[in-house]
Amino acid sequence: MTAYESLRQNLQLHPRTWLVTGAAGFIGSNLVETLLKLDQQVFGLDNFATGHRHNLMLINSSVTEAQWQRFRFIEGDIRELADCQQAVMGVDYVLHQAALGSVPRSLEDPITSNAANITGFLNMLVAARDANVKRFVYAGSSSTYGDHPSLPKVEDVIGRPLSPYAVTKFVNELYADVFARSYGMEVIGLRYFNVFGPRQDPNGAYAAVIPKWLSAMIRGEALYVNGDGETTRDFCYIANTVQANLLAATSSNPDAVNQVYNVAVGGRTSLNQLLAMMQRVLMPHYPHLASFQPIYRPFRAGDVRHSQADIGKAQQLLGYEPSHTIEQGLQEAIDWYMKSLA
Repeated sequence: MTAYESLRQNLQLHPRTWLVTGAAGFIGSNLVETLLKLDQQVFGLDNFATGHRHNLMLINSSVTEAQWQRFRFIEGDIRELADCQQAVMGVDYVLHQAALGSVPRSLEDPITSNAANITGFLNMLVAARDANVKRFVYAGSSSTYGDHPSLPKVEDVIGRPLSPYAVTKFVNELYADVFARSYGMEVIGLRYFNVFGPRQDPNGAYAAVIPKWLSAMIRGEALYVNGDGETTRDFCYIANTVQANLLAATSSNPDAVNQVYNVAVGGRTSLNQLLAMMQRVLMPHYPHLASFQPIYRPFRAGDVRHSQADIGKAQQLLGYEPSHTIEQGLQEAIDWYMKSLA
């Protein structure tokens, strides 16, 4: 039995109370759904800046009535300390996912990204500290590695940030470390590497590459690749990300606390390889993709050329073991993508 399987059994026997910020977003809604299916008491906080009410409706339809009754949603903003204080009352664990993602968004509007990702993060830390929350787990980012060229990426070796978004995520790690040292909080950061899966929004200027490309392929629209397609990423299916959050929140290993971990699969997939993979998965359903050709355009400012995670630290200290490769994730999610993006 894996550490995660054991944890899931334990949670059902001994329910806890959780707060998921960004509960109506992609990652947050998947966390809420998993926790409710494990019969946990869950609070959700979101201001719908990037999250969607329909994600909460999808959760409602996927859990039992008794499980849904264990969910309490608060419409609020992490930039408001009072909203954060209300949300953490009586909570054991905080899974802080609320943020404004996207490198391009932060380059266009660094002030708003700073307000959500730094002021909002600090508000949540203060509220969690004052409420004596047992542990605070937060969404970090692989963008923290910046311009450091080494591969795979190891947690204690980073470079200079390449975007305002990356700066905000690095500042989160600094604040988390200070709160752990100064106030005795238990804080764990998870550096996500290109998470994908159901409920990831394909629309808008800042959509992530996988849902955006899948949407274009299904609809027969133009698909654009930034650069030559040889840029590489460590794509991580949402189930792996959920696993890492729950393991981080509940680990009884004292060495695991007040750390930062890579959350990925430890692989490298080029954008060209990703396109070929998507084409294979979709071809049985969309024959028009036999003649599909992407459109290549210049590299995008602020993007890292290559990215790959070393996940050894998370494996050793948290018992993290990715359950899905990128292709397994695409296969598992394809029905949702086809239904939602067609």
